[in-house]
Amino acid sequence: MTDSPRMHVPIHLRWGDLDAFNHVNNTAMLKLLEEARVRVFWLPQAGETGPDTAVLESSLAAGTVTLIARQEIEYLAPVPYGREPLNVQMWFGKIGGSSVEVCYEVYSPLGAEPQKLYARATSVVVMVDVATGRPTRLSDEMRRVWEPYLGEPIAYGHRR
Repeated sequence: MTDSPRMHVPIHLRWGDLDAFNHVNNTAMLKLLEEARVRVFWLPQAGETGPDTAVLESSLAAGTVTLIARQEIEYLAPVPYGREPLNVQMWFGKIGGSSVEVCYEVYSPLGAEPQKLYARATSVVVMVDVATGRPTRLSDEMRRVWEPYLGEPIAYGHRR
């Protein structure tokens, strides 16, 4: 696989995302990644715009839901509070039969010099049939719009 295009999702911090040490709490980081993932996957509502990758309906009536099977985060530097949105870059490390491996790198806001990498993460997202609770195959449309963003999975540096 070659370097693929990345989706760039600006995510604002909230004051409540900070902990007593005045940086983004580790559990808040999961919420920030979730917000980026929702913006990339879910179809926009009336009057909204969304990226070409947003093909999932966000309702149980759609018949399928996304479930997180696994998540991993490597924190590289504390994320300070700031008014400008973080630059969350996303791509797919793997597109399987019923799941995708979503890769993230969380950077300082665009325009910040130098650009700082705060964290990298991976989420395995599984498509599940609401009626049966079982995994269901990714649709041809999902594959078509997600494959341009297929790239190398994250190689974590601090694994033992």
